[in-house]
Amino acid sequence: MYTSACYWCNTSASYVSTVFLRDLPPICLDVRQKQRISIDKLPQELKAPILPEHSLPIRTKTVKDFQDDVEKAKSSGDWKAVHDFYSTTFDSFLEINAAFKKDTNPPFNTIEDSGINAKFVNVVYDALLNTPQDVQKSVLKGIINGLLQEWKGPRTKDDLRAYCILLQNPQFSNTSTYVIYAHLLRQIAALTEADHHFLVHWSKKISQRRFKQLVDRLLQFISLRLFPAKPEEFPPMVKCTWWIPSATKVLALFNAANSLVSPPLISYTDFYNSTLDHIDLMEEYHNWQCYGNSHRFSFCQYPFIISIAAKKVIIQRDSEQQMISIARQSLVDKVSRRQKPDMNMLFLNVKVRRTHLVSDSLDELARKRADLKKKLKVTFVGEAGLDMGGLTKEWFLLLIRQIFHPDYGMFAYHKDSHCHWFSSFKCDNYSEFRLVGALMGLAVYNSITLDIRFPPCCYKKLLSPPIVPCDHNTLVGICDVTLGDLFQIMPELAHGLSELLSYEGNVEEDFYSTFQVFQEEFGVIKSYNLKPNGDKIPVTNQNRKEYVQLYVDFLLNKSIYKQFAAFYYGFHSVCASYALLLLRPEEVEILVCGSPELDMSALQRSTQYEGYQKTDLTIRYFWDVVLGFSLDLQKKLLHFATGSDRVPVGGMADLNFKISKSETSTNWLPVAHTCFNQLCLPPYKNKKELKQKLIIGISNAEGFGLE
Repeated sequence: MYTSACYWCNTSASYVSTVFLRDLPPICLDVRQKQRISIDKLPQELKAPILPEHSLPIRTKTVKDFQDDVEKAKSSGDWKAVHDFYSTTFDSFLEINAAFKKDTNPPFNTIEDSGINAKFVNVVYDALLNTPQDVQKSVLKGIINGLLQEWKGPRTKDDLRAYCILLQNPQFSNTSTYVIYAHLLRQIAALTEADHHFLVHWSKKISQRRFKQLVDRLLQFISLRLFPAKPEEFPPMVKCTWWIPSATKVLALFNAANSLVSPPLISYTDFYNSTLDHIDLMEEYHNWQCYGNSHRFSFCQYPFIISIAAKKVIIQRDSEQQMISIARQSLVDKVSRRQKPDMNMLFLNVKVRRTHLVSDSLDELARKRADLKKKLKVTFVGEAGLDMGGLTKEWFLLLIRQIFHPDYGMFAYHKDSHCHWFSSFKCDNYSEFRLVGALMGLAVYNSITLDIRFPPCCYKKLLSPPIVPCDHNTLVGICDVTLGDLFQIMPELAHGLSELLSYEGNVEEDFYSTFQVFQEEFGVIKSYNLKPNGDKIPVTNQNRKEYVQLYVDFLLNKSIYKQFAAFYYGFHSVCASYALLLLRPEEVEILVCGSPELDMSALQRSTQYEGYQKTDLTIRYFWDVVLGFSLDLQKKLLHFATGSDRVPVGGMADLNFKISKSETSTNWLPVAHTCFNQLCLPPYKNKKELKQKLIIGISNAEGFGLE
């Protein structure tokens, strides 16, 4: 094993005192700022001046030359040539550029081309960990020398190239190099925003596999600094409080780079650090709320690193605190008026008739708007029973089912995309859209998973903006939409518009279209101009991109503005919280509808039994059958038993799934109580009979059997 801390300890004291102790500038704006500057649209004054590059030494070694040297060293045992190459190349930033820059003459001052010979870098690093220890130590020593060089004025693009190359060093996966790695990260985090601009765009050109390795290395560094396996390996936390902020800020650069690529290099979930699930999240959240844009670090400033499970904990505890606060205020008000306290005042009590479900729910939520943040309890008029969670879930299931029925007219179901979208029909009262928004908010607030099929665009609009603006004249629910968003809702129409964009003939003469669209509303065809005098402006080869963009914007923003605005205000009337600023649109969807990722083995491990033991033959038959089902049948089973084919944020364990023994004849099909996530299973005689009855039951279930 090689060790590197000794190199650093001998030389770092004066350097740390003169260079590293200054405050680090933030590399991304606080997420609470309503207007965010895109990292690829920096103001002109932030553009880095083109500084003269240092003249580089001439180095002529090629990839093949290096590979030949390595092969000779392996066969002969003489590593001198390889050792000389590594010790020279990594001795300074100048030498790094001399070795790995594509051409030593052009400055490569563009964001699109780093000027780095990526293939050579990869080959050199791939060989490094298989070299003798003295070679590896020479590289680390050289990196220290490079980092210790006196920094005068702004960094050149050659300096940025060196940082980009050094970050990819696989040696930094070893904890013994973390002291050096930490100082490298700190220097990169302290660069100007304009320099970060270059690093972000250069990083998006890294291969997917190596990009993932870089992200994983940073996440591991943060995790091991938080919870070190061998604390003696690292300096005391009080002496290196800057380690984690520096690493997180550099990770933010890679997150920004990932978001600039379509499709992204890696999933946004690959930036999650599950280690953070075990820290005091509420302290992080409160620090972020209290100190905002100050230099005090909080992981909430970088929400991409916080897992959806951790964000759910923050939202739930924030919700609970709001619930308690509002309930306490109600109690104080009651006592101050010398009225007898009533426990019901601590809850949002909703009383509805099954025969007037939507209208009663609308009236109750409108009348009790001040109580929406209290714990929800539902009562069905004329029915005995306390709401221990089952009635609440039943209310959600029935209400959602009725509201989203095509005959109801609020939402159109698109078969091609299997999702609902807002009806563009104009009406006098949009309160029912507000009700649906409030329902979604109540579901998140009360940890209920809903069986709703909205496209991703809906959740993007729901966070536009994430905090309700104080000025009621400010537009809400309006976001940048693309043809890709339309594909997720109306794929056939989106395909037609895509063909228009790629059409090679004369668009004006062959299509004879104008900047005008037509919609049928209650049997009447109505026309709308996409821009002033649009009916008089022909669509041509030159302006067809504008036409498509305006058409998509009309369909997904303008034509449904009042409907969606009501829906937006309904959702935020319940869920208004700074915690929403931590969420991506995809994460809001998971909180509302659950995750589509099924793990039936995990469900088997967490299932509870009533009347059965998990070793009973019927139960063993059941799991043999279910684990062998196709994904489609597994989803049908989950939908049959729980009312949704998606999984809560906490995973299968959060379903509290139960299989109970049904004493009915084995000729009967299984029965489900979706309100309690309960499957009633007769003791079938054999696996074949169980499989047959189960498939019939889950494939033909329609409606709710309320027992």
